[in-house]
Amino acid sequence: MTSPPTTLHPEPAAPAAGSGLVGNRHTRADTIFRGAALASGLSVLFILALIAVSTVQKAWPAFKAEGISFVTSSEFAPNIDVFGTLAFITGTLLVSTIALVFAVPISIGIALFLSELAPKRLRQYVIYVIDLLASVPSVVFGLWGILVLAPKIRGLYDTIAGVVEPIPLLNILFGKPVSGRSFFTAGLILALMITPIITSLTREVFDTVPAGQKEGAFALGATRWEMIRGAIFPHSRSGMTGAVMLGLGRAMGETIAAALVIGSSATLTARLFGPGDAMAAVIANQFGESGGLHRSALIGLGVVLFAMTIVVNLIARSIVTKRPHQARGGRK
Repeated sequence: MTSPPTTLHPEPAAPAAGSGLVGNRHTRADTIFRGAALASGLSVLFILALIAVSTVQKAWPAFKAEGISFVTSSEFAPNIDVFGTLAFITGTLLVSTIALVFAVPISIGIALFLSELAPKRLRQYVIYVIDLLASVPSVVFGLWGILVLAPKIRGLYDTIAGVVEPIPLLNILFGKPVSGRSFFTAGLILALMITPIITSLTREVFDTVPAGQKEGAFALGATRWEMIRGAIFPHSRSGMTGAVMLGLGRAMGETIAAALVIGSSATLTARLFGPGDAMAAVIANQFGESGGLHRSALIGLGVVLFAMTIVVNLIARSIVTKRPHQARGGRK
């Protein structure tokens, strides 16, 4: 009679020497890294909170004295302790809008040229020039604007004002009196300053478009422009939005260049060729000789600018997060 086959149970392999020690070391390193990363992220929020609390605390006397009229009134008269900042808020938005109107199309055009059309050797030189332009100090742009651009462009402003004088609405936006130091000149200088930023970021986004999407569009008979419109732009929309919003933040916060060419006039006006002022420029021009309630009002301007940049970033984030969902055909 045959006995049943014996089943052999292999003995579990002994752990390699030192494996537990290595595993514990890796776990400890991961824990330390997670803690350091978390602390770094929270430190940013903590610093922002400290900035907000300290500036609001120093600006509180002006907020308390003016109330809601701090942002709804345009009368800013430190000699009688009246501080309405509406003219500076609208001036900041106006100058930033002018800068975006000029900078965004030019930046996207340069980015498309570099990513799709430029020969490799020429591309490297153009990228180098753009990076060099981004590193130029803002005071250099401001000095060039006040010494060269403002005197020469006033004649063009006069010509445009004469042409649009009989046209309603346009004669308000582009009419007389004109000045070389104006909203429009400041907007042109800021456009020159933010163009390298938007261009560099947009070019990097365009370079991330998969080659298969481009080749697929060409295989279907698309022209180069149709390929750009159908393959590159939809894929890059979120990144382009982020680049534009970053440029907008730079334009809103620019100080020295705007202060030199904007004209420093605390007047609420819609005349683009006339002098005006912006929040950062007012702070730079008046903070050194201010005191008491006047200094508190200038710090309050900084608080308002800080809040506006946060709102701009939140809007940009909402746009960026909606775009991929919409591109997939989703609905909200």
